[in-house]
Amino acid sequence: MSYVPSLKEKYSKEITPALRKKFNYKSGMQVPKLTKICINQGVGDAVSDKKLIEYSINEITAITGQKAVATKSKKDISNFKLRVNVPIGVRVTLRDIKMYEFLERLISVALPRIRDFRGVNPKGFDGRGNYTLGVTEQIIFPEIDIDKVNKITGMDITFVTTANTDEEAMELLREFGIPFRTN
Repeated sequence: MSYVPSLKEKYSKEITPALRKKFNYKSGMQVPKLTKICINQGVGDAVSDKKLIEYSINEITAITGQKAVATKSKKDISNFKLRVNVPIGVRVTLRDIKMYEFLERLISVALPRIRDFRGVNPKGFDGRGNYTLGVTEQIIFPEIDIDKVNKITGMDITFVTTANTDEEAMELLREFGIPFRTN
């Protein structure tokens, strides 16, 4: 038997029936699912120090288990000393097994390590069933060695779902175990 992440198994055995019951879906295909997780990190200081992009690529690759790529600027902005095709960020897109493994580590290990954590902000939905979570420090992930970090940077984690409304997407993510703030 091949390896199946525990959250993927939980989705098919527990989450799908719960969402079908709550939203009265007629078919199992109507139940929203998580399609991908995109992680972006802007490294604006990389304009003056090229090594910062390499550090960020290595950190995001260690966190996600998948090779991250540099994003490049699209146009010149003289106020920021920015030229076209200069690396200014790092991104990675996770799907299927790596996506579920990352989500499990995020929920069970990384989020509880945030200082004064009271849940994630429920206002990060885009109106189409996708949710973006901002993380201010990359050191909440256990894969990062704090002694080797040269600069604390944040990142955006976007959960892309097939849900039609924010309410359905929020319920899906809540069933996966993402702790939303209630106030």
